[in-house]
Amino acid sequence: MSQAQFLLWLEGSGLGQFTRSLGVWSYGTINLIHILGITALFGSILLLDLRLLGAWRQVPLAVLSGPTTFMARIGFALAVCSGIPMLSVNAGEYIGNPFLLVKFPAIGLALLNVWLVHRSQAWRAHRVRELMPRERLRLALGAALSLTFWLTAITGGRMLGYW
Repeated sequence: MSQAQFLLWLEGSGLGQFTRSLGVWSYGTINLIHILGITALFGSILLLDLRLLGAWRQVPLAVLSGPTTFMARIGFALAVCSGIPMLSVNAGEYIGNPFLLVKFPAIGLALLNVWLVHRSQAWRAHRVRELMPRERLRLALGAALSLTFWLTAITGGRMLGYW
């Protein structure tokens, strides 16, 4: 199925029809939930990634990583659960939009990066001991990639409406 076929299918799906039938306030409300999800997601990621890059060294990484990871998961869930219905409302209008081809691959790369970082020896070690310089460097590289991918996704998403 091509991108255009998928977008047309999504717009014509039961979800698209249901979301459009909710009334004049529905899209704005869903959009607000999406923005709150992105805010929780990126705000948490920003704090954690800046710490991994060397900010706030007096704050133990193990203390910061738990709550920020938890909030990032909640934010991501809100963003996905609101983003899909938002897209379904008028998905056909996004056919050929280059920013769609920026946003979703960037999210995929960001999620792959999260998966790789969280499975690394350095990530597992940060909970039980001080990290070695090489481990800190590994996590800092993951943080730099994380910020790059998430900022790209956010920028692509924001630019969708201006194409």
